[in-house]
Amino acid sequence: MAVPLTHGLDLKRPLLALLAHSEPRSATWLARALDAKELDIDTGIEQLRALGIDIAASHQGFRLQVGIELLDADAIHAALREESAARLRRLEVLFEVDSTNTRLLGRPGPPAAFADAALAELQHAGRGRQGRRWISPFGASLALSLSWTFRDAARVDSTLSLAVGVAVSRALGGLGARGILLKWPNDVWFEDRKVGGVLVETKTCSGTAHVVVGVGLNLHLSEESRNRIGSDGLAALDEACPSPIARNALAAALLDQLLSMFPLFERHGFEAFRDEWRSLDALRGRPARVLLAQGAVEGIARGVDEDGGLLLENGGRLEKFMSGEASLRLLAGDA
Repeated sequence: MAVPLTHGLDLKRPLLALLAHSEPRSATWLARALDAKELDIDTGIEQLRALGIDIAASHQGFRLQVGIELLDADAIHAALREESAARLRRLEVLFEVDSTNTRLLGRPGPPAAFADAALAELQHAGRGRQGRRWISPFGASLALSLSWTFRDAARVDSTLSLAVGVAVSRALGGLGARGILLKWPNDVWFEDRKVGGVLVETKTCSGTAHVVVGVGLNLHLSEESRNRIGSDGLAALDEACPSPIARNALAAALLDQLLSMFPLFERHGFEAFRDEWRSLDALRGRPARVLLAQGAVEGIARGVDEDGGLLLENGGRLEKFMSGEASLRLLAGDA
């Protein structure tokens, strides 16, 4: 039985999966394969194009102009280390969602020592730090969230996002990326440009903490994507890697590192990651500006202390700033 036109939204992912093959597919062939009407196929094609997916049409049929590797839960799970797979209670791959962080944060936290993960091809309300919108070009980025329950809520503080940054850098280095650095408190950098970011959100209850860590990374940025996002301060992983990184391999590498980071952080806190974070500090020893609600302070970035606070040398004095109250910028002309 054909899929009714009102179900057109549900056709996007299976339609895209069929178009991911190299040969063109006619509307008739696609309709037969999906048990749908050709009118549904035409609607689905337009919906995919509206997402920024370049689909060429010819007398032979439809095909993607640029190949896309769709996220695949089975492929990701198969690439995980054995100990990671044992810790991962649920792995969910979605086509569309408001926000993977919001989805996991709205559910009860997993049992202690286990994790839930969510990935999505498309986020309609992806968030970055301080509520900023995180825009993910379709098929050229990765949006992943991981949920973990800390038995002792007091173990969770602002340094967790720094430890997550270290885990992300390890994952990227293991996949061949070079020159990846971290900018306090939540950014992943390449050549003084943002390649991704981290968002940590927490809900506490009865002494425990349900933590959701979101990681967003750009794998590739076309000129069209850069223009649409409206920023030239962005980078992509393909600039840092000698060969392309597969999205499913990247997802597995991130999960491996995050799932080993959580229990280590729970036992030892930021101390287990502090030296490595300092070695990856993109702004240490460089002129920087700290933006505060009441103004700005300029000085030389001097890394972080044991609490994860930013140290800024200003007029011969060291001032400390915490991530919830301040943002950090590299001073113009020093990039």
